Amino acid sequence: MSLEAVCPWKGSLPRLQVRTWIEPVVASTQLAASLYDAGLLLVVKASFGVPTFSNHSAAAVSPSPRGAQEDSQQKAISNFYIIYNLVMGLTPLLSAYSLGCLSDRYHRKISICVALFGFLLSRLGLLLKVLLDWPVQVLYGAAALNGLCGGFSSYWSGVMALGSLGSSEGRRSVRLILIDLMLGLAGFCGSIASGHLFQQTAGHSSQGLVLTACSVSCATFALLYSLFVLKVPESVAKPSKTLAAVDALPGMVGTYRSLDPDQPDLQSVEGSLPSPEKAQPKKTIIALLFVGAIIYDLAVVGTVDIMPLFVLRAPLSWNQVQVGYGMAAGYTIFITSFLGVLIFSRCFRDTTMIIIGMVSFGSGALLLAFVKKTYMFYIARTVMLFALIPITTIRSALSKLVKGSSYGKLFVTLQLSLALTGVVTSTVFNEIYQLTLEKFVGSCFAISSSLSFLAIIPIGLVAYKQTSWSKFGGVEEK
Repeated sequence: MSLEAVCPWKGSLPRLQVRTWIEPVVASTQLAASLYDAGLLLVVKASFGVPTFSNHSAAAVSPSPRGAQEDSQQKAISNFYIIYNLVMGLTPLLSAYSLGCLSDRYHRKISICVALFGFLLSRLGLLLKVLLDWPVQVLYGAAALNGLCGGFSSYWSGVMALGSLGSSEGRRSVRLILIDLMLGLAGFCGSIASGHLFQQTAGHSSQGLVLTACSVSCATFALLYSLFVLKVPESVAKPSKTLAAVDALPGMVGTYRSLDPDQPDLQSVEGSLPSPEKAQPKKTIIALLFVGAIIYDLAVVGTVDIMPLFVLRAPLSWNQVQVGYGMAAGYTIFITSFLGVLIFSRCFRDTTMIIIGMVSFGSGALLLAFVKKTYMFYIARTVMLFALIPITTIRSALSKLVKGSSYGKLFVTLQLSLALTGVVTSTVFNEIYQLTLEKFVGSCFAISSSLSFLAIIPIGLVAYKQTSWSKFGGVEEK
């Protein structure tokens, strides 16, 4: 078996210079983000009067696992995240789309570099809060600065645009999931280290100083690398081997130029082209993919936003090191999802891979709703091993329906849609979590599971429409 068969992205590497690789930016940015996320949770918890975790602190905080003190602290942290997520989700609406348009028109790095500058400002905000003991509300301002610079919506749409430009259509799903793999590996390392780094100043007035300083350093490297080292790759997208060009009107004799050296240069086929009325409805396909992505993202956000609160309280009552390990377990999904796409892309269509991922996440979220012990938590996370496949594969499928010059607007529109719906979901799920603390603490996970299975419906419609069109037009989806 050839190396290219094992690693499909290898074929395009000789044409690309190392400086066109976006992976160093993704890895350093995610390392900074994972350190920041863990530090934010632990700093906020300490700010609301909870002592720094230790092996015996859980018992010292509250004699009753379900005491009023613990519940009030959970609600205070939840309320903080409601406002914080609103700021993080809504402020990018003011700038992200404009940055995407500027990237399409002038330079692909605009959205990435401006967003990374905002990331650096938000990390500096957390560092100053820890160093100068500012009130926790300062972090709302840091989040606003991040959002006004485009936030994650602008950054990730820029990354996806560069990744799509540097890959052919046949290898695009693997190329984009490879970028996600780099993100997951960096997040895994950052999460594993976060609890230990936070402990470096435990008991001192500046808790988390080492952790936040490392986050700022990684964010600074990412910004400098994207400004002075990163280059925009030339598009390597190629037409399909079977249909390189069509020089015919519907219903007339068509001439297909084949790129396959084993086939004749010209093949005349009569009446094999679909009429314009029956051609693949790209707008409908794009709309259905958007709907599927949004519903699935609602499920993911509903689980991810509640999970940190869930593990801090009884029955799990994790300490700071366990929190880091739990976050790291979430990042292993990036590795398993990458392997899944690498294998599934050889025998399944994009829509099939998306459905596999949705079933994986929905099943894991349902198990998570009934977790009582730490080992049960990790079993539920293991079931989610393909949870990253849907959104990444949807981006790949969308990129095949538009021209490369529109990638910036397409990806930023999708990302803003996900961000906006994510804000609503975060607020609603935090409220549900507070209302069900004493009744059924896993209710949010059960709702997320239902949403994940619901998202399969629009993707199934996409599969049906594409199959019908493929049979009619004689073109098989790759």
